[in-house]
Amino acid sequence: MAVADTRTVRKHGAVITPPSPGQEPSLRSIGGQNETGPLLRVLLKSPVAASPPGSDPFSHWRDLGFKSKPDAGAAGVEHDALCRILERLGAEVELLPPEPGTTLDSIYVRDASILTGDGMILCNMGKDARRGEPEAQGKAFASKGVPVLGKIEGEGRIEGGDFVWLDEKTAAVGRGYRTNHERIRQLKALLAGRAEEVVVVPLPHWKGPSDVFHLMSVISPIDRDLALVYSPLLPIPFRELLLKRGIELLEVPTDEFGTMAGNVLAMAPRVCLMLEGNPKTQGRLEDAGVEVHTYRGEEISRPGEGGPTCLTRPLFRGP
Repeated sequence: MAVADTRTVRKHGAVITPPSPGQEPSLRSIGGQNETGPLLRVLLKSPVAASPPGSDPFSHWRDLGFKSKPDAGAAGVEHDALCRILERLGAEVELLPPEPGTTLDSIYVRDASILTGDGMILCNMGKDARRGEPEAQGKAFASKGVPVLGKIEGEGRIEGGDFVWLDEKTAAVGRGYRTNHERIRQLKALLAGRAEEVVVVPLPHWKGPSDVFHLMSVISPIDRDLALVYSPLLPIPFRELLLKRGIELLEVPTDEFGTMAGNVLAMAPRVCLMLEGNPKTQGRLEDAGVEVHTYRGEEISRPGEGGPTCLTRPLFRGP
């Protein structure tokens, strides 16, 4: 299994870690510049591991902007059940350990890194309370033999929820309160030779800087030619681009947008996992021929407004 190289170079402000000479990441380690291929390896973090040992990860829920304080016992049960569902659907589940400098927010593991075919890109979080998460994930990647391609530094801010692979050579990046232009510049440098196009998608103000709003708040790819979207908040040029690419758009009903109906994790083409309690959206997916699985997230999803894509960091997807 490949191990992350410690050598680094700089390119347009981004820190790039090249692979060792003659060394390539193993298929088990990393791979998949897509959002809908079979999910074979995935990283999660249990709520009880969200703070260093001996501390209460739930004590600062108000400061973090959670809508309510999660119940610790129920949150652990829900997270364990989520892991079992992922395993049943074919994914190898790996868990992040406790790490100083992280909070309850760190259960939403997608935001701290980005998956490429050659390694992980460590983000630089737009939310101050989450600044320690990329470094914590970087340590875990090194211990697991997962290559780290590089990281966003300095004034660059980006969170993984603002990044979507439209296909193996095309990425979409949301420009919002959590992701700025400097981060996009660094990201393009890191993706050079890996992505032929990086589409920048301006995001709406919506509920303001303190709200959790990412590009993936309004789009969840289900297959190469199918995506779940919330068009009222989807920028028109980006919506037109999706349609031009031949992607069918399934609409999230307005009365289910606030309950994270649009936050859906593709486990394989037209096989997905979503938060239970959104029957209209689930019905629309099933009518489109999608196999839908649900999980309970009253304590791990609803308080922090993070659905299944937020709770998971894919490490290896098949084509």
